[in-house]
Amino acid sequence: MNQSLYFDIGGMTCGGCTASVQRTLSKIDGISHVQISLDPPGAQVLADTDRVTREQIESAVATLGFSAKLHYGAPDQQPVR
Repeated sequence: MNQSLYFDIGGMTCGGCTASVQRTLSKIDGISHVQISLDPPGAQVLADTDRVTREQIESAVATLGFSAKLHYGAPDQQPVR
């Protein structure tokens, strides 16, 4: 089932950081769209939750040296379509 999920990302400070997170999340099987933001620092993903879990996404971001936590509630951003 495709769901739009928003993750707060800690530690991103520049365009290189956002590009790294974008590349890493885009490679995960089950994620079809990724949108990264520095302000506020986060990632919005369109994910097939039957194929990828919240923990897998958070772990992938952690391997880059950033923290990721699923944001419960609507972030102040446009939804992924």
